[in-house]
Amino acid sequence: MRNKETIEKILSRFPTLRIAVIGDYFLDRYWDIDPVLDESSIETGLTAQQVVRCRYAPGAAGTVVNNLAALGVGKIFAAGFTGNDGEGYVLRKKLGNIGVNQQFLLETPHRQTPCYTKPLRNGIEGNRFDIKNRTKTPPDVEERIAESLRLLAGRVDAIMIMDQVSEEDSGVITDSVRNELICLGSKADSPLIYADSRERIGLFRNILVKCNDKELLNVFGKIPSGNITIDELKGYGVKLSEKTKKTVFVTLGANGQLVVNADETVHVPAVPVSGEIDICGAGDSASAGIVASLCSGAGPAEAAYIGNVIASITIRQLGCTGTATPEEVLKCAVDC
Repeated sequence: MRNKETIEKILSRFPTLRIAVIGDYFLDRYWDIDPVLDESSIETGLTAQQVVRCRYAPGAAGTVVNNLAALGVGKIFAAGFTGNDGEGYVLRKKLGNIGVNQQFLLETPHRQTPCYTKPLRNGIEGNRFDIKNRTKTPPDVEERIAESLRLLAGRVDAIMIMDQVSEEDSGVITDSVRNELICLGSKADSPLIYADSRERIGLFRNILVKCNDKELLNVFGKIPSGNITIDELKGYGVKLSEKTKKTVFVTLGANGQLVVNADETVHVPAVPVSGEIDICGAGDSASAGIVASLCSGAGPAEAAYIGNVIASITIRQLGCTGTATPEEVLKCAVDC
């Protein structure tokens, strides 16, 4: 799909869209370290690395929101929770800076704001420091999130689910919240609902889902290996589509995407990229493009292609989680 007029038509509708993103909102914190300034700690004798710059960005569900904003989506709603802490304050400020509606983003003292701290020495990322919730999400928080979903359903064109936390029932998308989403997806008047889940993609029903090849194989208890062919992945994609009763998008890295539903299975090749890349957030940026395109009249394969184009742009942005503008998407789609 490289027809300029078709792509322009799809992109032109993005400013009219209303999209809610429910899920785990993280703060991405980057520490730029200058090795030349390393000091020896008087107290311990260990190296004290010197941070010369701190950078912050919305992460996880926030990465999707950041990409939707860069693509020019008209209204973006954040749904989930943050803690009543410093990380939450910075995250909310960053979301506010890109115009995200935070009416449904709960602040609660019973949860920490998840945070990935990423130290970079000479631009190379070292061992990450993670703050996550490892206890069960309180029932009253679950109910408030479910109520937010019920209110949002009539206000938006799409609900995007970003289930980042591996620890069961410790994040936003608990069993209870997932069941609420499944019920919503079964209704004839529901908005488009799309889920991306790191650990539990096989539990969604009545909902479009996106996973990578490893996550797809995990649903069926298969161990990922380099011997799995695209045709075999297509077969597992069909099985997952039968479970979800909706279209399945499977990202394959440099091999593009599979689009699987009851009518067809399509392999959408990736956009070729050369040089150094950073794949962090590539799937999230593709998701933003897929959902915005579907809401703008694109078919599933067309939406996957635009998602691939966006990912090819974002992975070339090093030391950060990248985004793409409509102008960049159009240029890349036509030129590549």
